[in-house]
Amino acid sequence: MSSPNVSSTIDLADIRAAAERIRTHIHRTPLLPSRSLSERAGVEVRLKCENLQRAGSFKIRGAMNALLQLDEAQRKHGVVAFSSGNHAQGVALAARTLGIPATIVMPENSVASKVAATEAYGATVVQAGVTAATRDTIAREIAEKNGASVIPPFDDERIIAGAGTAGLEIVDEWPDVTTIITPLGGGGLLSGTALGTTSVHPSIDIYGVEPAAGNDGQQSFRTGRIVTIEPPKTIADGARTLHIGERNFAIIRERVRDIVTVDDDVLLETTKWAMYRTKLVIEPTGALGIAALLNGAIKPRGPVAIMVSGGNLDFSILC
Repeated sequence: MSSPNVSSTIDLADIRAAAERIRTHIHRTPLLPSRSLSERAGVEVRLKCENLQRAGSFKIRGAMNALLQLDEAQRKHGVVAFSSGNHAQGVALAARTLGIPATIVMPENSVASKVAATEAYGATVVQAGVTAATRDTIAREIAEKNGASVIPPFDDERIIAGAGTAGLEIVDEWPDVTTIITPLGGGGLLSGTALGTTSVHPSIDIYGVEPAAGNDGQQSFRTGRIVTIEPPKTIADGARTLHIGERNFAIIRERVRDIVTVDDDVLLETTKWAMYRTKLVIEPTGALGIAALLNGAIKPRGPVAIMVSGGNLDFSILC
């Protein structure tokens, strides 16, 4: 396979440093067993509940890790992020916590509740004329004009290291885990999890899961080069990315066992079932791993931990 243009230079020490750096600003989320899920899957399953994290997803881990490394001058000039939702909320809350001005560029078709939450955290939201394809460019133009720092959603070593702290919590609490399944959008959570956990336990199998309509990561993994797609139409709004990040891909291609996909109809039914049986609020992106396990796309060799990446659910999809 050909190499991506950008390589990642972070290692386990960076993830451990991130864990210590953000420790007092985030929740150590529970790793909850589910008898219903374990019985259906035929293997012991536990859910890493990042849906119970501050701002409702794992994203605050990377956002907080990035913002805490800004110097005083950078903090004064503020930050700009681009996101369809969860990264937006994570940056907005981290910025408010640290007293840093934040502007978030969000596509016009972003989930309304995620936009409202981002604004409630005190960030300035820019949406007019923004699409999934233009949000990065618009954000960087705003940052250049204002002298602000850009906080990317996934292709950034500070973001990867922060996301990787969730994986370290899994292997620290459950050394017997053999398989970890993680949703895949831009690759921040998957690459961080893969790097951290396989650095501690090299034998762990790491899987990524995408919506079938947005399988750019799977195509990239199969071909060995980053594939860009059109904006995907999927209920998994956290995975509506056009391509995987280069730094993320450098890690994923070396440390991930496979990337699989799930159709939206299966994902919706799994989201409803998982919420009913676990009594947890889970957004479709957060249910990708559960769906992949239950429909047989992943066949684990032992105990499984599934990253429930977020709980910022658009309840209208359930109707």
